[in-house]
Amino acid sequence: MTFRKALPALLYGVAAIATPASAQTAETPAPPAVEDGEDEEGEPIVVVGALTDVAIDREEIELTQANDLADLFRHVPSVTVGGGVGLAQKIYVRGIEDSLLNVTIDGAPQRGTLFHHIGRVSIEPELLESVEVQAGAGEATSGFGAIGGAIRFRTRDPVTLLQPGRDIGAIGRAGWFSNDGYKLSGTVFARLFGDVGILGSFVHVDRDDYEDGNGVVQRGTGARQQLGFIRFGGDLGGGHRLALSYEHRDEEGAFGQRPNWPVLTGDTLFPVEGKRQSVTANYRFNVSPALGLEATGYWTRSEFTQDRFDRWGLYGAEIESYGFDLRARVRRAGHDVTFGVEHRNDRVMSEYLGAPAMWQPWAWDPAIGRFVEEGSLLGLYVQDRWQALDSLLLSFGARYDSYDMTQVTYADGAESDGFSFNAGATFTIAPGLSLNAGYAEAFRGKEIGDAFTLEHRPGRLSLSPTLRPERVENIEGGIAYDRDGIRASAVYYRMKIRDVVLDQLYAGPPPQSATYYENVGDFVAEGFELRAGYRRGPFSIDGYFNHYDSRLNGRRIEGYEHLALGNSVGDNMALILGYEPTPSLGFRATLTRYEDLNDLEVLYRDVELGYVPTTEFIDKPGYTVVDLFARWQPFRSHLFELQAAVYNLFDTQYRAHASVGDYRAIPDYEIVAGLPEPGRNVRLTASLRF
Repeated sequence: MTFRKALPALLYGVAAIATPASAQTAETPAPPAVEDGEDEEGEPIVVVGALTDVAIDREEIELTQANDLADLFRHVPSVTVGGGVGLAQKIYVRGIEDSLLNVTIDGAPQRGTLFHHIGRVSIEPELLESVEVQAGAGEATSGFGAIGGAIRFRTRDPVTLLQPGRDIGAIGRAGWFSNDGYKLSGTVFARLFGDVGILGSFVHVDRDDYEDGNGVVQRGTGARQQLGFIRFGGDLGGGHRLALSYEHRDEEGAFGQRPNWPVLTGDTLFPVEGKRQSVTANYRFNVSPALGLEATGYWTRSEFTQDRFDRWGLYGAEIESYGFDLRARVRRAGHDVTFGVEHRNDRVMSEYLGAPAMWQPWAWDPAIGRFVEEGSLLGLYVQDRWQALDSLLLSFGARYDSYDMTQVTYADGAESDGFSFNAGATFTIAPGLSLNAGYAEAFRGKEIGDAFTLEHRPGRLSLSPTLRPERVENIEGGIAYDRDGIRASAVYYRMKIRDVVLDQLYAGPPPQSATYYENVGDFVAEGFELRAGYRRGPFSIDGYFNHYDSRLNGRRIEGYEHLALGNSVGDNMALILGYEPTPSLGFRATLTRYEDLNDLEVLYRDVELGYVPTTEFIDKPGYTVVDLFARWQPFRSHLFELQAAVYNLFDTQYRAHASVGDYRAIPDYEIVAGLPEPGRNVRLTASLRF
């Protein structure tokens, strides 16, 4: 279906939902107040998939002294992080890799892959106010390509950091890690006028190579990170709110050829540098209690260079994205409708940066040393949350997406478009007890490729002529209770991705190139999640149990062979104990357990290509990790705070299930394995607020 045909249909649906109050039935409940069911950025209640969504607040981030993605998502049931070193960490939601998620920072999407052996998402926790995780395909407002869900990072606001009665302030932090490094940060913020402020932050992290649980130093895991961040904005009055921000992140170090794999004895380390710059503008205007407008504009550029001085020399990659999201929110006669349009342009480039005489012998075509792909995406969406009864909240929506990808260097490309729909309901059975059910679809066409695999052999194709877009169907159902300090929920979900687009290993005759995107079948993830918690006075206890099974064409997936698709993990659970005797003193202890995942069959593709005679089996051993956290305000105020943490208290030796599995016992695959995680790590941080 073309955009011209789709637009009238979508606008007709919007008009029908936003019909004036006089045309609605008199029995429809009145809409909630403007601020009801919203977070601080004006986001409405999410109904579809609500029971598996998770929010991480600033207090949680500070208590855990989070330094990277693994720290942030350590106790989020549906999320796992693997890769060991921060540069290489990848996020998985229900087994789906972050390349199939919509990840945003203040509404700006983080898209594309610079190098398949490093992570796609990088964020400094010091800047964050909150993190929201939507597991699985959800509502139409989730954004482009939210096949596996969405993760939304929100940065800090200047005025909210000020002490009462103050117009200027600062926070200085110094942290030390026993395994192994330090972190320094400084943030200055001020009120310019009214509720409009400005914030500037600088963060410096210096890490040496860490030791695993066996005391073995993992070479190539140290790095130096520096980050600068500026944010301006606030409430302008008259219902207007504006925020402008700029971020510059720089990371450099010496890593292995594949940073997410261990560096073997005698292997060479190669200089690597990664950069990201982002500019984001957020505007909101509450026209009236019944109408609100929002606009987000962004530009981001990520760069990665690796110096393979032993072969082709310096090689670089760059991804640049810019776009906007315009939406309106209408509240009328019990309906809370969000509808909008978003557009994004992506450009990925890789090139040999050394002297031609050095790289030309390695290139597939000595005449071409620079490779470019471009993508253009357009989305239209509408989502209605309808308080049909006092006890019944319904949600339903639709989305139209159009994808256009061009291989500039090789004059090829792919186009696709399609609709996706969702519906959900939350029904309150009794005070504190509710049922939730949802069905959601998502659509994703071919996007720009991995920067390090853009180069093709002459006369070869990297896109299947019959390539079809991916479509996902996600169903969830569960029950939740939250009353008198007791919280509990149980959720079942099943997600199916039809026509999975994947680049599989290939080195055969024409027309296929070594990188060849094709539809490889259907992916199914099925599982359930149990959560429970209790709080009374200063004591709290929380826990969860998570089980899911992720398969492609009936076979379990694995992070090495199903790169850019997903990974399999064993059943996992956590127990979190908290004690806060006073507002100025708090303690927490957590226990996380992953069960064995044995007899994982691998090398299917290698058998198909005739590289090996039979498939093999690998194991992912289970592990238990205990972490301790404490915070103390000696002067019973926020002016000075001490934080302490012990990660991996018992120095457990383990490889995260979300990392690449251990293939080293298989002949000819001795180099394939994920990095072991760090052993015991004591962290101490002192914070001083002015």
